[in-house]
Amino acid sequence: MKANEIKRGSFIHYEGQNIVIKSVFCQTASSRSGNTIYKMKGQVLVTKKKFEHGFLGDENVEIIDVNRSLVQPLYREGDAWVFMDNDTYEQYTLIDEDIQDELPFLIEGLEGINALVVDDQIMGIELPSSVVLIIEETAPGIKGASSSARTKPATMSTGLVVQVPEYLASGQAIKINTETQEYVSRA
Repeated sequence: MKANEIKRGSFIHYEGQNIVIKSVFCQTASSRSGNTIYKMKGQVLVTKKKFEHGFLGDENVEIIDVNRSLVQPLYREGDAWVFMDNDTYEQYTLIDEDIQDELPFLIEGLEGINALVVDDQIMGIELPSSVVLIIEETAPGIKGASSSARTKPATMSTGLVVQVPEYLASGQAIKINTETQEYVSRA
């Protein structure tokens, strides 16, 4: 597969290591003859080390076959989450270190999560594009504040802090984009 086709959540094999891609940034050259570079950040699956590399757009990159199966977070167990496969009812335990980027969005019973399975071993999870969380703590809502007005920080039930419009108050459910960690709308 060409480097310009790789997306967030893809698994690649590079220099003898299996890597999950966490983000892709496209850097276009300023000169006419310059090549576009795709800077990828990720994590090596075995060692958990960070991975950063720039690929040319037409460079071939080896993709790993990954099976996706729907799972649901059941409960916290120490410093880990226990997930249940929706089809087989098999349970998987993932430590916080393996799902560090997804932790701020995890709540019990969250729907739409895919487990990423390589060779019958769960490597991580893939969140839906947006999740609904409850505002735990924020400054009181201001009456008459318009939706395009200023924002204020709000702490979600998971500990995630998001900038929300001033008219929202504690206890309200909001939709948050999981990739950008930004407020989308009321739920």
